[in-house]
Amino acid sequence: MDTTCSKSKQTDLLSLLALKEAIVVDPNGALNSWNRTTNDYCRWNGIVCGRMHPDRVVAINLDSLGLVGSLSPHIGNLSFLRQINFQNNSLHGQIPQEIGLLRRIQFADLNNNSFSGPIPRNLSNCKNLLSLNLIDNNLSGTIPPELASMHNLQTLGLGKNAFSGPIPKFLGNLSSLSALGLMSCGLQGEIPESLAQLRSLAFLYLSGNNLTGSIPTGLFNITDLLVLDLGSNRLQGTIPSTIGLTLPNLKVLYLNTNQFTGPVPVSLSNATSLEEIMFLENNFTGPMPRGVEKLTRLHPTTNCTNLELLEVGQNFLSGSLPESITNLSTNLRSFMMFQTQVHGTIPSGIGNLVSLNRFSLGQNNLDGPIPLGIGKLTNLRRLILRGNRFRDEIPFSFGNLSLLNALSLSENNLSGSIPNSFGNCTKLLQLDLSRNNLNGHIPGELMNLSSISIFLDMSSNAFTGSIPVEVGSLSNLANLFLSNNKLSGLIPNSLRTCSSLERLDMQGNSFEGQIPQGLSSLTGLIYLDLSRNNLSGSIPSFLGDLRLERLNLSFNSLEGNVPTTGVFKNMTASSLQGNAKLCGGILELDLPHCTPSPPKKNFSTLLKIVIPVAGFVAILCGLVVFLYKRRTPNASVSSLPSLTGTPFLRLSYSDLLKATGGFVETSLVGFGRFGYVYKGILDDGVTVVAVKVLNLVVKGASKSFLAECNSLRGVRHRNLVKILSVCESIDFQGNDFKARVYEFKENGNLDKWLYYNTEQEEESHEQLRNLDLIERLNISIDVAQAIEYLHCGTDSVIVHGDLKPSNILLDQHMMACVGDFGLSKIISSIIENDSSTTGIKGTVGYVPPEYGMCNSVSTNGDVYSYGILVLEMFTNRRPTDDSFMNHVNLHNFVRAALPDRVMEIVDPLIRIGPHQNKSKFEDCVCSIMRIGLSCSKEMPRERKSMPDVVNELLKIQKEFAT
Repeated sequence: MDTTCSKSKQTDLLSLLALKEAIVVDPNGALNSWNRTTNDYCRWNGIVCGRMHPDRVVAINLDSLGLVGSLSPHIGNLSFLRQINFQNNSLHGQIPQEIGLLRRIQFADLNNNSFSGPIPRNLSNCKNLLSLNLIDNNLSGTIPPELASMHNLQTLGLGKNAFSGPIPKFLGNLSSLSALGLMSCGLQGEIPESLAQLRSLAFLYLSGNNLTGSIPTGLFNITDLLVLDLGSNRLQGTIPSTIGLTLPNLKVLYLNTNQFTGPVPVSLSNATSLEEIMFLENNFTGPMPRGVEKLTRLHPTTNCTNLELLEVGQNFLSGSLPESITNLSTNLRSFMMFQTQVHGTIPSGIGNLVSLNRFSLGQNNLDGPIPLGIGKLTNLRRLILRGNRFRDEIPFSFGNLSLLNALSLSENNLSGSIPNSFGNCTKLLQLDLSRNNLNGHIPGELMNLSSISIFLDMSSNAFTGSIPVEVGSLSNLANLFLSNNKLSGLIPNSLRTCSSLERLDMQGNSFEGQIPQGLSSLTGLIYLDLSRNNLSGSIPSFLGDLRLERLNLSFNSLEGNVPTTGVFKNMTASSLQGNAKLCGGILELDLPHCTPSPPKKNFSTLLKIVIPVAGFVAILCGLVVFLYKRRTPNASVSSLPSLTGTPFLRLSYSDLLKATGGFVETSLVGFGRFGYVYKGILDDGVTVVAVKVLNLVVKGASKSFLAECNSLRGVRHRNLVKILSVCESIDFQGNDFKARVYEFKENGNLDKWLYYNTEQEEESHEQLRNLDLIERLNISIDVAQAIEYLHCGTDSVIVHGDLKPSNILLDQHMMACVGDFGLSKIISSIIENDSSTTGIKGTVGYVPPEYGMCNSVSTNGDVYSYGILVLEMFTNRRPTDDSFMNHVNLHNFVRAALPDRVMEIVDPLIRIGPHQNKSKFEDCVCSIMRIGLSCSKEMPRERKSMPDVVNELLKIQKEFAT
């Protein structure tokens, strides 16, 4: 007996050591405890031993540890294993066939790795397997028929791989299946009818494949179905008119980006559990179904939240907007019906939908006045009404939309002046009023909105008067379009403070005077159009020094010499016609030579001296410049317009090597899963940057590089880290090199301010951790506003995916900026919509619980991470802290202490100031903690939205300050 136990124990020990041997990179030291000197492997990190057999390993949990390597075949010797979890690592190679020896295995999670090759066929020997998750790997081949015998299987996740062939019919025989994830894995052909046999199926994800044909009618009879995701395929046919009756429990219905036809079923109004509907990009016809107002409660017998998302745009829906839409769920957050054939007016009761934050009726046939009731939608972040036939004035009530980030009223028949109440919209990032019949003066209140940063388009109207001097307040604005109006006067010199301007279009007005010298400060300008005005004087030489890619000065009254530098060197990049008195310039312009005024006779002697000397100096200067250029053919720091038009620094590998002193350890300021961050000083000796060098051997590093570039493309917010340059090159050893360059934040990341660093001296430690209540509250607000912008402030909904203290950077004024978008995902936009599912990695403790089998990506995931972050900031406890004991996690730990014991769990370094009221102090902390708890609830739909979080935090800030 003892000999058998000893032998079994030795087998498990050697097998675990073999597993460790196959791991080549362990960045967090997760396997440090796995060694022969500690023979009690039941105490090793990630190892669980059994109760009946205390020396046998029953579970291995190495989730999200950044491990690189392979999975050793010795795993097959751990015969008592019931659970293995290696998800969110960088394991590669094939899944060993020996995994089929694990007869007791019940749960196998290998998702989000780099496993390749086929699915092991002998997995069918694992008869007790309940859950198999292989999502987001590089597996190939076909789905093996041997899986047909796994009748106990309840969840099967194979999405985001590279399988071939059709969906196997035998999957219909897995009678216990409740969740099937086959999204984005290259499957073709039709959906097999056999799937209708899965009577217990609750979650079906088939999006992002090349599926054709129609939906099997039997699927619409699986009454337990909660999620039906068929988006982004080539499916066709009609949707059964009875869908709302046969699928009464349906919560999520995604049919977007297919070829469905026919009417939107009226019976959907009976599916009272619906939370999300997405029909974008199909060929549905007929009127908007009446009766949708019945979708007001998720479950008629409970007080659950209501319908939150209704998106049916880019179809051929006709008819008028039914008045009944004003009776939709008061929790409806997104209503998008753009690019349809809907006509008529917006119902006057639209103000009932008080929770709306995204409202798009763009590019329809709607007319009439814009109802005043829209001013009641005070939670709106995006309002898109462009491309209709709305008339009359812009309602003054728009000034109530103080949280608005984006407003588009372009291409309508609006008239009258811009209401001064727009000055209350202090969160506005982009405003488009172009192509209307608006008139009157541009209000200074509008130009004083320093928040506007993406674009301000007022072109093609009938505005009069001069540009308000307040235009200089738009210091963050990238694009200003004022063309084709009746504006006059001088171009204001205050434009010089609009330092972020990239595009400035003022053509087709009556501006006069000279081109102001203040424009020389716009060093990022790449497009300038001042054509068809009454400008006079000479062309200022500084225009040739700017990085302009396009310049149009045609049809003015400019005169004198045309510069020959910069944009003026390219005839196709500059337009100067219609200025009869210009001369000089490059030869291709074919302009007359500039004739200097004849010198007066009394200067003739002086000229005989000056001209030869000037000529000699010019030759000498030219020789110096020639020799300098030969010595340094490429400047080390120059600018290059990016895909977004933002002037990036052009930096080579050599430049970054020099800036960081050779990537030495003394320049290292941080590291993460995908690379290392160095502090550097560019050649100008002034610009301090943070250089993130990617570790390309880690799985997902290149994907992270691309994700961050895509996510930061076109986004502008003071609380988001600004990327200055991207370098894709080869190092001096011939290896691929990828790096991103950011603004350097003097105060480092939030993690270093919260936690003791053993490498710091005690004195320095005290300084680092001394964050008071106001500072932590301000940081919470900064981060919340950044995430709110990502979720609601752009055409695309961006999920950050990895919120945690080390990704929050603090500048010299302690303003917080959210960085590290390597795991971010753009999940939808007003025109485009990606699949709703993706492989999401993250950091243990911050990853929401629903990022499991289907890896569903949503803004709710960021909300959860934010909630944990807030609780961590004010308790100074990591979410993985082992001191929670019976409370299980940080959320429950805080919840158990509120409200009576809140001061027992708050970070003791949050001191009450000498003039602060103790009761008020405790109320403030409790309020903040409650926000953290409401954001980190287990059920996604129970969490707050980021707009609501920002509102509540600002109220707390205001109350505590008074």
